Amino acid sequence: MPRGLLAGLSSLWAAACSSSSTQPKLAPCTAASGGQVSLAVAADTAIDPTQSAGCAVFGPNASASAYEYLLIPQAVSGAPDDSSGFLLRGATVPAAAAPFAAPLRSAAAIPAQQQFDLTLRRAERDLASRVGVRHRPPAAPPLFQTPPMVGDRRVFQVCGNADCTTHPKVVAFARNVGTHIAVFQDSADEANGRALSTFDFDTLRAVFDTLLYAADTAAFGRESDIDGNGVVIVLLTGKVNSLVPSPCTGGYIAGYFYGGDLLPPSRQNPDTNQAEIFYSIVPDPNATLSCVHSATGVKRAVPSTFIHEFQHMISFNQHVLLRGSRTGEDLWLNEGLSHYAEELGARLFLPGDSTTFCYFIFGDLYNSAQYLAAPESHLLVDTVGIGGLANRGAYWLFVRFMVDQFSSDTSRPAANVVTRALDRTNFIGMANVSNATGTPFATVVERWALANYVSDLPTITAPPELQYKRWRFRTDYQTIRNACIARISNPPQFPSAYPLFPPSGDGSAINLSGTLHSGSGSYYIAQQAAGAAGFTLLFSNGTGYPLRASLAPRLNVLRLQ
Repeated sequence: MPRGLLAGLSSLWAAACSSSSTQPKLAPCTAASGGQVSLAVAADTAIDPTQSAGCAVFGPNASASAYEYLLIPQAVSGAPDDSSGFLLRGATVPAAAAPFAAPLRSAAAIPAQQQFDLTLRRAERDLASRVGVRHRPPAAPPLFQTPPMVGDRRVFQVCGNADCTTHPKVVAFARNVGTHIAVFQDSADEANGRALSTFDFDTLRAVFDTLLYAADTAAFGRESDIDGNGVVIVLLTGKVNSLVPSPCTGGYIAGYFYGGDLLPPSRQNPDTNQAEIFYSIVPDPNATLSCVHSATGVKRAVPSTFIHEFQHMISFNQHVLLRGSRTGEDLWLNEGLSHYAEELGARLFLPGDSTTFCYFIFGDLYNSAQYLAAPESHLLVDTVGIGGLANRGAYWLFVRFMVDQFSSDTSRPAANVVTRALDRTNFIGMANVSNATGTPFATVVERWALANYVSDLPTITAPPELQYKRWRFRTDYQTIRNACIARISNPPQFPSAYPLFPPSGDGSAINLSGTLHSGSGSYYIAQQAAGAAGFTLLFSNGTGYPLRASLAPRLNVLRLQ
């Protein structure tokens, strides 16, 4: 377990690099400037302002119908946490026009589960950077020889607080053992009535063993087997409940995996269990440890957490143990794959069990709604705000889009080819995306930003490269909201309609300002009346100077009508 975690947060750059004495402000655009735009309906282009002197030039509209263009100023470098202020201004801006501002919103409180997840992922990266390749444990053997038996006793060291800086020991006994999963119960909780029934143990183990384990390993690859017992341990202990004090106003921690358990003991990692373990809450109907958790609530909440955390376990094995990565997967992509795993789990229960489907999928949809309501305010390529729900919504949407675009068809085996390529590799982050897709990261993220608005837009037929294939979000948001609100206890507020509504206005009067966050963009619809003259847009940093090339700025343009 980590001891004395120091998780320093790098600060965001809120504005672009200032001008130098050799770099003048950008000159006004003219009809002859670079960045010429001439598009048919549903066609798009990505303008690099570092190559067009910041200009985008739209010719006159000689038709009898109005034109509309979707504009997305975006940063596509793939550098984690990178940001810059920007301006996007039409050739003429009326004095009274109010700018369309896109400030970074105040950060919402990070729920306990996500904050704890971030703490452990950062600790894993720190440990991986300290452990030499030659000291890493060997890969899992192909055959398992020594699974635990029901009734076996084992001592575990667990996180004792939300920073995981204390590590109390618990004694637990194996209560149910399957082919791939062994369920252990903390004896102290069992003695105090905080345990599942034998029937519940059977049910939970069966879901893990026959559905979730198979789905995750098919999608991402195999976990390690450090302790040689051939199974993943699920440890139910009240120490997880106690990580968040009552009344759990910021949520609770349903379970976790920690990669330090897969590394040998060291000065930085003295309390490793040297085993594959998923830690879970126990039922606590009388709230003796923290907030109330019924047995039914545990059975509802824990499976989706398991499939999420199990992807992290597989990723740690594939990147760190098998291929010697000194960091593991970049945090944003690691979380994106785990949230995709939750969706994967949800689909296992359809048709037939809509309630369980809702418990698995609702978090991903809720998070994505938070992102789409204000994409200009959140990073995609992120290691700072990784605990935020809106950021996680972006990660999931991006992975979902990648899988849809680069699978040979919409079947699960075809999707698994893409996700296995992302986990079973020594590439990470932006390079991993490019390697797995065979496409430059900038191109993938540009298309993703456009797809978020036009994929199922009813007024046009988006080209195939700008479509999600397994979701029609404009109808699915409302359908799933209506189906799931009644099935989930204490559901969060969820929009009844697709939340991405770009503001619009005359293209020549645009006065847009805000912040480019790595991977994300602002959305705006530029209108050009029938018979109107052409207009130009100047895309600069927040003070009128050129945007720095390292940001990989783009002005994505798609003609809507």
